[in-house]
Amino acid sequence: MIAWVAGVVRDKSPVRVVVDVNGVGYELHVSLSTSALLPDVGKTVSLHAHTVAREDALLLYGFATAHEKAVFELLIRASRVGPKLAQTMLSGMPPERLVAALRDGEVAALKGIPGVGGKTAERMIVELREKAAELGSGAAPAPVGDPGEDLRDQLLSALVNLGYPRKEADRVVETAVAEAGEGASIESLIRIALRSLAR
Repeated sequence: MIAWVAGVVRDKSPVRVVVDVNGVGYELHVSLSTSALLPDVGKTVSLHAHTVAREDALLLYGFATAHEKAVFELLIRASRVGPKLAQTMLSGMPPERLVAALRDGEVAALKGIPGVGGKTAERMIVELREKAAELGSGAAPAPVGDPGEDLRDQLLSALVNLGYPRKEADRVVETAVAEAGEGASIESLIRIALRSLAR
């Protein structure tokens, strides 16, 4: 089980990062919260990791904080919630807010996340409420700097990688950019776009 990865960033997108560890490239799937904190390509990074072993693949999920990893591992304990949906949930809502929604039984808040319907939200609350209360909330990390790439392309890429059809993603990109205003981070842009797509 790989629980920690430290090395040099070789490639990254809003939902994945490749880390060179002594000449071996590890691909980690990341949430938008973690993606916003990644350093530039060529710089060193350290990430908490969760390993998912399947018959056809060995997948790694990376997290900027131990708290985000703990919330991810809490989410995948719920019935019919796999790693991909858990990652989408962490991209749609900060970890500490997710914990509060589960703890306080906020069905409407959870339903606002793409891929989470009413029944799924209710089931997760029933199954995870007690554990969420025990987990509490961690400190939210502060975003670091501007990604330095074209935000529209990054936003479109992130939405497609999260499973939205290209046509739908194209439709909300300009709206999200206009709503967010100048100087917005890629993380805030994607959150706005996800809200628009969920309507």
